[in-house]
Amino acid sequence: MFAMSASPDQINPKQVNPVQSNPTQSSLDQWNPEHHSIDTPELVSIEMPLAGIGSRFIALLVDMLLWFAGMFLLFLLFVLLMPAFRAFSKLSSQWVTALVIFLVFLFNWGYFTLFEAFWNGQTPGKKIAKIRVIQRSGRPIGILESMARNFVRFIDQIPSFYAVGIIAIFVTRQNQRLGDLAAGTLVVREHAADTALWSDPSARTFTAATLAAQAPAMAPEPHMRVSLPPAGVGKLGASDLQVLENFLSRRLDMPLGTRAALAERISSAIRAKSGLDMPAGISTETFLEATARHLRDLARLG
Repeated sequence: MFAMSASPDQINPKQVNPVQSNPTQSSLDQWNPEHHSIDTPELVSIEMPLAGIGSRFIALLVDMLLWFAGMFLLFLLFVLLMPAFRAFSKLSSQWVTALVIFLVFLFNWGYFTLFEAFWNGQTPGKKIAKIRVIQRSGRPIGILESMARNFVRFIDQIPSFYAVGIIAIFVTRQNQRLGDLAAGTLVVREHAADTALWSDPSARTFTAATLAAQAPAMAPEPHMRVSLPPAGVGKLGASDLQVLENFLSRRLDMPLGTRAALAERISSAIRAKSGLDMPAGISTETFLEATARHLRDLARLG
């Protein structure tokens, strides 16, 4: 991510990040075993909660159930096809056996590797447990990091049921198993909005559908009603959009003081570069959301 430029005399880390204004508190946060601190290019420290052994166990349990279901289907396919191959020659059945062994290894290793690499650091189990794998820098993991951490998974499983991995999680400061140490990754918890399990009104009452039909349509979000001059938005680029997207995706994890200070800093940089004026009656974050929306629209049109 490319941070927007700012002159040194405009940057005061103590003002931008109230969390670090107390040296003693900063030292305690640095060694907090429950969080991982990430220093962004905007000189703001973001605390990301680390996933504990409980949530990781739930994720692994779900993934293993799905894995065993897949292996069972593969075994059934093997049983059905083996007589047909034996009818041709003994060599054919040996090749099928070797192929099945290879597929078992590929399925065991590829299940975690491909999901984490191409599903935003999550497997189905991690999705349910609301945890994900990230790089230590806070960026999403790629195929190389996913391959490394899951190749070492075979060592973490020794002697059975991840005994080595569990010990490593307990003795490392940031709850890392050997695969995480090898790949430079962390498993963190997600901050999701608190919603009821049965949030659909139709799941609660028989008359909900009638009441929903009579209810007025929801008003659009505030940033959808903000219109910005295309000439000013056109002065911004992809790096500016990336800064906006990173802030908007991480803001719920920030302390309120840090969040407000960073929003104001980014807004000032955006307005200085584009010449845009913040419309009256909207918040700083609404302005940033509207700017990001206009930039995405320009990117699609381009």
